[in-house]
Amino acid sequence: MQTSGIQSRSVRLIATTRQYALGRRTGRILLYLLVISLAAMFFLPFFWTITTSLKRVDELYRFPPPIFPEYPQFQNYLRVFEKVPFALFLRNSGIVATFATIGTVTSTTLVAYGFARRRFPGRQTLFLVVLSTMMLPDEVTIIPKFILFRDLGWLDTFYPLIVPDYFAVGAFYIFLMRQFLMTVPRDFDEAAVMDGAGSLRILWSVLLPMIQPAVITVAILSILNHWNDFFHPLIFLNTRENFTVSIGLRYFTKAAGMGADQGETREHLLMAASLMAAAPMIVLFFLAQRYFVQGIVMSGLKG
Repeated sequence: MQTSGIQSRSVRLIATTRQYALGRRTGRILLYLLVISLAAMFFLPFFWTITTSLKRVDELYRFPPPIFPEYPQFQNYLRVFEKVPFALFLRNSGIVATFATIGTVTSTTLVAYGFARRRFPGRQTLFLVVLSTMMLPDEVTIIPKFILFRDLGWLDTFYPLIVPDYFAVGAFYIFLMRQFLMTVPRDFDEAAVMDGAGSLRILWSVLLPMIQPAVITVAILSILNHWNDFFHPLIFLNTRENFTVSIGLRYFTKAAGMGADQGETREHLLMAASLMAAAPMIVLFFLAQRYFVQGIVMSGLKG
């Protein structure tokens, strides 16, 4: 009787274990299906942009619309450069994004170092004031900035898009760098001080190599922000020669003769231009995504 009872319990235990394992596999399969479905849903507009950029004009308004182009028109991408100076727009965006990112990384690192490693009266209050600026939308400050840059004679130049970033105007970037710096033990600072190093020397030689993921994260976010920025170039830039790629896409819809009332419909060229505008940022993100994820997680923003 005792042997049969042990066998019965063993059978029930095995059955329970199998049911638990089956439940876990089923739950995992359902989770994967959900993730795949969401990924497909979010990728669909991008896929449609790619296929549309390779279609002929007569394929744009067929019903039902063809999913794939019958004969891919790769020359559509070359035609974009014939309609507008798209290479100039890309260059302008590259200049703005590069120099503004240098200013963002430099200034926010210095400010974050002060908040994270230095002790002075009112430090926490001042930091809260800095964070509170994130609640101010750009529409609130755009008029004072426009008047200031007009008086400085900076309108229709790159200065309004670059110079402010050298004064640590990004509160989120300051917060991100500060959180990462606070994870570094102060023992490194004390050891460097004993060796005769000053504050800037400690930051440059000791801390910066240790917070490389945070620096790369801030750089990526800054480049993405300035590359995709539409609002500020729209306000401060007037001539076509200074247009960034975001304004250039809007200009393309007019200069290329979009719409039936202006001749040939060219939505397929607009899709090609949009892909070329997004391609550098997509490549950049995939090349640096490991540092980006590490910087976000280790800065204390996870969860």
